[in-house]
Amino acid sequence: MSVSNPWNLGGLTLTELGRRLWDESQKDELLGRAAQLSYYALLALFPALIFLTALMGLFSVQSFMPELMSYLRNVLPADALSMVQRFLTQVSEGSGANILSLGALGALWASSSGVTAIMDALNVVFGVKEDRRPFWRVRLTAIVLTTGLAGFVIMSLALVLYGPTIGRWSADLMGFDVVFTWIWNVLQWPVIATLMLIVVAAIYHICPDRRHKRWRWVTPGSVFAVLMWLLVSLGFKAYVDNFGDYNKVYGSIAGVIVLMLWFYWSGMVLLLGGEINAEIEKAAAEGKAAAGEARRTKQAA
Repeated sequence: MSVSNPWNLGGLTLTELGRRLWDESQKDELLGRAAQLSYYALLALFPALIFLTALMGLFSVQSFMPELMSYLRNVLPADALSMVQRFLTQVSEGSGANILSLGALGALWASSSGVTAIMDALNVVFGVKEDRRPFWRVRLTAIVLTTGLAGFVIMSLALVLYGPTIGRWSADLMGFDVVFTWIWNVLQWPVIATLMLIVVAAIYHICPDRRHKRWRWVTPGSVFAVLMWLLVSLGFKAYVDNFGDYNKVYGSIAGVIVLMLWFYWSGMVLLLGGEINAEIEKAAAEGKAAAGEARRTKQAA
């Protein structure tokens, strides 16, 4: 399906789009599919952390670990953050080339399994079947996309951790004053947000097995997914930190439960964004077909 301008919402009003989104999300069982994604995401998380922490060991950036934790503290609830922090601390003590090689293999395989789950879920969302790509191509696509996502994470971490340093270095190199450093420190966040939009758009473009697709840098679904992910993450963190006492119910595994819930809501937001794009494309195709039928009827008359 192709759409001339997705921001026209396929001719739908916001109310009609919301009604369709509600109906289709129940039909496609998004709640269950988001739970499936959270399971695969949790399996993929720790091999990926081993790999990234091993990179930190090779490049001697453990000194930035407290700063990294401070940024993660903004979106992760305290229970989940403490579990991730303990794991990173333990792995960083033995990080190096051997862990890097083993961690890379484990992260690629486990994370690509998570991406294949996203591909299956988005096939349902966009109403297509996985009949054009053989198994090896699906797995290869998942591995390539996983590698690209890892590159996005590394680039974002570099901007977050080294942004001020890069700004000062660039200002000194080009002879600019402190204004350039201030501008850089402000612009790094829009750059990260833009990268997130591109990554989500790439997921919607590559994962479903659709024909005649047109690449779009920004779509209504990707904007919704990024903005809602931020709002859901901040809201869930505030709830868990202030109202939800998971330690009393789950004890020592409270961090795992909270992390899975965070993955669950993140997966739900991702699938809802895809559902928005799918409904807009479907409505646009219906409008185009209706216009063509009306034109043929008029010509026949």
